[in-house]
Amino acid sequence: MIVEAIILGIVQGLTEFLPISSSGHLILAEWATGWKGELINNLTFDVALHAGTLIAVLWYFWRDWLRLGTASVNVLRGKAPAHEARLVWYLVLATIPAVIVGVRYERIVETLFRNPLLVAAALVVGSLLMWLSDRYSSQSRNLATMTLGHAIFVGVAQAVALVPGISRSGVTISAALAAGYRREDAARFSFLLSTPIIAGAGLHKLRHINFQGHAAWGCILGTLSSAIVGYLAIKFLIRYLERHSLNVFVWYRLALAAAVVVLWIVRM
Repeated sequence: MIVEAIILGIVQGLTEFLPISSSGHLILAEWATGWKGELINNLTFDVALHAGTLIAVLWYFWRDWLRLGTASVNVLRGKAPAHEARLVWYLVLATIPAVIVGVRYERIVETLFRNPLLVAAALVVGSLLMWLSDRYSSQSRNLATMTLGHAIFVGVAQAVALVPGISRSGVTISAALAAGYRREDAARFSFLLSTPIIAGAGLHKLRHINFQGHAAWGCILGTLSSAIVGYLAIKFLIRYLERHSLNVFVWYRLALAAAVVVLWIVRM
């Protein structure tokens, strides 16, 4: 169980923040390997992994959240910088579409979209969106110029990421790029926007768990590994996008989709 917990934590930490789809990878890994580990589809362990990725994003952006938290208090006193006060509300409003879609359609999506070919198709669609938005983005805006319309646009894109294979970070970064934001600012807004969603997903599942027995160590290790790897993934992506395009992730996703189709044909 220890090795399984660490491996799954690493996979979660990497794929949650890199634009390659965490849910898609978990579905494909289970399908391709036939691995039915003790922690696979374990609700308690799933909450532990979400806790790890939440720690990662809070850890990396603690200064941003401290500044935004202060701004949310000072806005009532009229002392917060205008763009920071707006950004607080934009993050709140942009979270709403994903919450509505998640609560209403999560079970349907998790049931209907677990087919490997559908995941492969979503990987391809997500890749095209990433390539087009990156290729034709003006990249002339930063977070200080974020508008309500753009924030809602990114929030609606985040709701689409419920489909395995699309990638939450990939589609939200693509939406921000399409609106003309620089790559690093698009990634920063994407990760800030992910914080309430990750926290909400963990809390939503927390009601149904039974945390006891020998699974405790697995959950602890899964949380730690997903937190550490998630932090490193965030740090890597933001720095990478300062000088590079999304193309490496586009090609990886297309290669993975092709591999899924080939394996599907071989198994027929």
